[in-house]
Amino acid sequence: MGYAPIEHYGVVGDLRTVALIGMDGSVDFMCFPRFDSPTVFCALLDDQCGGRFAIQPVLGDAQPRQLYLPDSNVLLTRFLSEYGVAEISDFMPVRDGADVRALVRRVKTIRGDIRFRLVCAPRFDYARAHHHVEAAGCEALFTPDGGHPPLRLRSAVPLEVRDGAVAAEFSLRAGETAAFVLEDASLGPDRPTARPAYVSEAFKRTLNFWRGWTGRSTYHGRWREMVYRSDLVLRLLVSDPHGAPVAAATFGLPERVGGERNWDYRYTWIRDASFILSTLVQAGHRIDDADAFLRWIEARCREAGGPEPLQPLYRVDGGAQLDEETLPHLEGYRRSVPVRIGNDAHAQRQLDLYGELLDAVWIFHRHRARISRDLWAALRRIIEWVCAHWMEPDEGIWEVRGGPQEFLYSRLMCWVALDRALRLATGDGLPADVDRWRRVRAEIARDIHEQFWNPHRRAFVQSKGSTAMGAATLRMPLVGFISATDPRWRSTLRAIEEDLIDDSFVHRYRVEQAPDGLSGHEGAFCICSFWYVQCLARMGDVEQARLIFEKMLGYANHLGLYAEQLGPRGEHLGNFPQAFTHLALITAAYDLNRRLDAAGRSG
Repeated sequence: MGYAPIEHYGVVGDLRTVALIGMDGSVDFMCFPRFDSPTVFCALLDDQCGGRFAIQPVLGDAQPRQLYLPDSNVLLTRFLSEYGVAEISDFMPVRDGADVRALVRRVKTIRGDIRFRLVCAPRFDYARAHHHVEAAGCEALFTPDGGHPPLRLRSAVPLEVRDGAVAAEFSLRAGETAAFVLEDASLGPDRPTARPAYVSEAFKRTLNFWRGWTGRSTYHGRWREMVYRSDLVLRLLVSDPHGAPVAAATFGLPERVGGERNWDYRYTWIRDASFILSTLVQAGHRIDDADAFLRWIEARCREAGGPEPLQPLYRVDGGAQLDEETLPHLEGYRRSVPVRIGNDAHAQRQLDLYGELLDAVWIFHRHRARISRDLWAALRRIIEWVCAHWMEPDEGIWEVRGGPQEFLYSRLMCWVALDRALRLATGDGLPADVDRWRRVRAEIARDIHEQFWNPHRRAFVQSKGSTAMGAATLRMPLVGFISATDPRWRSTLRAIEEDLIDDSFVHRYRVEQAPDGLSGHEGAFCICSFWYVQCLARMGDVEQARLIFEKMLGYANHLGLYAEQLGPRGEHLGNFPQAFTHLALITAAYDLNRRLDAAGRSG
């Protein structure tokens, strides 16, 4: 069938895992039963061998369209032709009981008399495990080797076995529907999904859940639809059983087609998770979600046995083993290899994560999230460790693989960790070595101004002794380290614009100026573009900020979703959908909307 552009996909999920569904009606990516479980469908990474679940109308000239039902993660894929109109509704039941883990696909003919073809061809364990399939009437059971969960397909039409897959052809007249439920068969055959009314009831419950979620948002400004969509994407990526968000839904999607920068993002980065949960809390969503993450963090602090208080990333259940391996049997998206699972960044030192974590805790606290005595004790130990190690080199926010360096952003976020810890301690009278923490905070600030300010470039540079600029420096005024109108910041922003910014596209760094241990180049980083918007707005240039922001909104896909990066033609690159991009869109929208209101601009 060939590889569709990354941006041609929609996503549905059940707060445990997600599925990517193409505009052609094919489920081309799904890990099961968790975000970080092996795939059962990964045609996105190997069109021939990866496995897919396709339902498609036999309408040769049909034009596909996709949309979400308003304020929800229920996806509609429509096929429009002069001979008829067909649509597929896709969703995963949310909080529908522990005994339901399923993908529901409901097919309907709107106009005409339309024939459909169905092929369900799972390939378990990243297409490495063999499986047995048996079909009887309208039900099929897929049983893989190796202890992977079996799958059951409940169908509205008879199924037949074909080469390890099941297939069917059926016709629907206008107004007729057919439902298909792919579920975890390890839970036994006697499930609620077997009831005739189940699909309709689950559809209503799921739609109501998502609309209830968006209804709690406090955002009522400009760009509401895009902000709400980003809210919904972020919630999709938070594991309900564990309270931990994943950085993205996928692995192996390239930062440059044909290149080697292909990573696995289905894990919980402390940095990303802190950003995600603080963004959702600021957007008015339930403190319960923050509490669950704080408990998850507290558990990781208790378990820490290495030289660092925390490692940069974990599995959603807190598992610490994420050793990287390649899947040479997979072709890779448009032959982008190697296809990697696991992520060796778990063993890196990334000093910035402590600042992001403490900043999130501070935001949770401001929104009345309760900080337990045990959590504060863990945070105190972290701050004492930061006091002893802030000056050391690390691999940084971008997880370079060319060896540790002294990065400005890591130093900056160590300052943030001390600053937010001091606010918590002094504001609530929590036990702390306040005098020492203040001295170290001042020492870090002095080091940044003296060691990372390049007088020739008149800018804060990416790393100590370098002349290269880094887009993470855009965070300096956003975390309160420096005023957005300070002369040093204004000249730094001009240098960033000169080296890294092309209209609304912002590169995180230039590989030729700051080698990172990998070959090839990459796209522009979407999160950095939204940081740039905030910097412009805080400098008072709200009209330019608005222009850049709305240009970036124009690069979303047809559903309002973003990958990690954008290529030179505006194509989406990297894993998809990417939490970093969506959380930055939300914070930029809040910030810019507030400043436009203050300046009296019309909506």
